[in-house]
Amino acid sequence: MTVSISTRRRVGRTSLELPAFGFGAAHLGELYGKVDEAQSRETLEAAWDAGVRFYDTAPWYGRGLSEHRLGGFLRQLPRDQFIVNTKVGRILRRPDDPANFSTAPWAGGLPFEVVFDYSYDGIMHAYEQVLQRLALNTVDSLVIHDLDSMFHDAEASAVFMKQLTGTGMKALEELKRSGDIKAVGVGNNVPGNLDEMLQEIDVDFAIVAVPYTLLDQSVLDTSMKRCLDKGIGVIIGAPFASGILVTGSGKGAMYAYDKAPPEVQAKVRGIEEVCAAHAVSMPAAALQFVLAHPAVVSVIPGAAKPSEVQANVAALANRIPAAFWADLKARGLMHPEAPVPA
Repeated sequence: MTVSISTRRRVGRTSLELPAFGFGAAHLGELYGKVDEAQSRETLEAAWDAGVRFYDTAPWYGRGLSEHRLGGFLRQLPRDQFIVNTKVGRILRRPDDPANFSTAPWAGGLPFEVVFDYSYDGIMHAYEQVLQRLALNTVDSLVIHDLDSMFHDAEASAVFMKQLTGTGMKALEELKRSGDIKAVGVGNNVPGNLDEMLQEIDVDFAIVAVPYTLLDQSVLDTSMKRCLDKGIGVIIGAPFASGILVTGSGKGAMYAYDKAPPEVQAKVRGIEEVCAAHAVSMPAAALQFVLAHPAVVSVIPGAAKPSEVQANVAALANRIPAAFWADLKARGLMHPEAPVPA
């Protein structure tokens, strides 16, 4: 199966239709290293020139830097020709001690402190801030961001969930009802957390990051099935498992936003062997695999260089033999029931 970059898929029961392939702008927030302004601009230009029309960002990405850069590019283009998604749950503010403030874990980014707030007022405040950073007066969708155990302990999660279910969802419902946004989503990094969220709230789509990739399908029978059964669209936010499915195994390989542990390295080496046996590009397999799931509406790989965008777009057109997928399953490197490209 090859995928057209312009193929559109409907998000749940909403009017929003997303291209199967989009651009994840986290790297423009300087996730793993500094990205100068010229390179950022060239990367966005390469995406646009390749036909990319769906862009995903967030206040957290570079503490506002990703939104500034993306908005600075998109604001000069016809608003009806692109789709932009950003996120709520964080408000940015001036730090109490600007001289000694660290932007970690970002390599660069902007010098603003994060305040988590999932209440009605917090979400509306965050919404106003993202519009200003993007220099756009509309966005197409909003995501409830990072209300999971990667960022909050159990006590904090309970407090923030109470904010969200108490008043926060009302804000998002109002924005959708008024036509300010077309869809409401939730972002997820940790297996199991999405199921917990979907028991508490109703959303149109979910951005699933590391839990569903060529490397790991542990949520196939839980979160992914729940989304499919409930008509919730899925956007795959980290198809390369935050790096290792592009770089391959070895020193410095990243997995789940950290150094890849030995067991992950070993599994990737197994996938690399199958790729070599069938002359298949692992990044191409990673991108095409996630799009085969019937709940998935789009995949949004990140890029920090024009060449990375171009490589990702080209990977969609790579032909991958059916025997490759069968071999992965036969070797126990993939869930036996995982949907694969036809």
